[in-house]
Amino acid sequence: MTEDTDENRRRKNGLNRGVSPELAENMKKGWAGTERHDLTPITQAAYTARRRAELSARFPGELLVIPAGVPKVRANDTAYPFRPTSDYVHLTGDQSPHAVLVLEPGQYGGHRAVLHTLPRSDRADGEFWLDPHGELWDGRRNSLTENERLLGLPCRDVRALPALLEAATGPVRLLRGHDPAVDAALAGLVMAAADDDLRTALAEMRLVKDEFEIADLRFACEATVRGFEDVVRALGSTAPTPERLIEGTFWTRARVEGNDVGYTSICAAGPHATTLHWVRNDGEARPGDLLLLDAGVETRNLYTADVTRTLPVDGRFTPLQREVYDAVFAAQEAGIAAVRPGAGYRDFHDAAQRVLAERLAAWGLFGRRPAAEAFGLGLHRRWTLAGTGHMLGLDVHDCARARTKTYVDGTLEAGMVLTVEPGLYFQPDDLTVPEELRGIGVRIEDDILVTADGNENLSAGLPRRADEVEDWMARLRG
Repeated sequence: MTEDTDENRRRKNGLNRGVSPELAENMKKGWAGTERHDLTPITQAAYTARRRAELSARFPGELLVIPAGVPKVRANDTAYPFRPTSDYVHLTGDQSPHAVLVLEPGQYGGHRAVLHTLPRSDRADGEFWLDPHGELWDGRRNSLTENERLLGLPCRDVRALPALLEAATGPVRLLRGHDPAVDAALAGLVMAAADDDLRTALAEMRLVKDEFEIADLRFACEATVRGFEDVVRALGSTAPTPERLIEGTFWTRARVEGNDVGYTSICAAGPHATTLHWVRNDGEARPGDLLLLDAGVETRNLYTADVTRTLPVDGRFTPLQREVYDAVFAAQEAGIAAVRPGAGYRDFHDAAQRVLAERLAAWGLFGRRPAAEAFGLGLHRRWTLAGTGHMLGLDVHDCARARTKTYVDGTLEAGMVLTVEPGLYFQPDDLTVPEELRGIGVRIEDDILVTADGNENLSAGLPRRADEVEDWMARLRG
């Protein structure tokens, strides 16, 4: 087994002719020391300490294990770009693969947080160049001491963790499904309900954002605005623009200013806009069409914006396009107005949907039924199937594991951040609507912070009114 592994490593590394003793000895010597001694804690460190303290208080006397996760195979021997689990990031600020946060219960209460992660590659045994994931191949890692300085908590070698976990005797809660080695080490402890409670608690801790998170989400929205501006400049006013060019244009901004896009961008032109999650992006945005662009920059701290604008490709709405757009805008205005502390989470959805039902009734799409009756029966949902929003943060659909009573049946609080995104989608083959409406899809989405006395639109840097959208596009195109 060892010989096969070594041969695979040599093949991957271009060392398929073998390693001479002379080369192996040569690679051990002549390397400068690179330990950094002037590091200061990351900005998040004070916040992550508070978050760990809150988690500790929820589960006294129990061992808590939260893995960062491991890289996932994309094809054969290549992996997707690594992104750690959001709960791990929330509690540490770290983004290292294979790392595991362990909260060890103290003898006299509380927990001691220890981060288990990979140390620097060992020059003596050749791991840094013979292992296909050694530092020569994948880049320098922080030393354990460097990580302690940066993250503000003790760090240990993660390779020793499985043995420690296998010896655990007290109550243990694990965020399962992210690290096979950790799952295997704790396989004898079958505590599915307990683990679900941990997952739920971690989600509910993220419902209300702290100052660091709000600042990062604000930056994510500002960078997203610049990404939308880039797209408008790239749109052809007389020739088609490939949806994938639109996708790539926004992605470039996300990579320059942040880590990546927070989710696969929806660059839906013409009738593609009626598919709520159109991510194939293999069509063209043609003059006269609408472009529904749903995209968000993920910051380098991994918080994401989630913004949608529906734009006339050639810069001007047709009268019919404007009528549909104005209906969605009015619904969004009503939804945003309903976002305030003390309001029910469902209130903004109901407010937006009632406006859409009224517009659909005015267009005669319910026949003789009045808007209120059609709304009560849910008939409007044929053309506006999705919900009107969701929580936002480290995940684009944040806090998804929170209990219904604390999330969708809960009450809004200052510090929550959510999207308000009503839309109307008239499918190209929908014979219940006039032919001229078929193939039109419109969504307007903004990221809304609940404040002490109302709300703040974090993505207000993008215009929303139809005439303001047209003026903005004209300015950007010169």
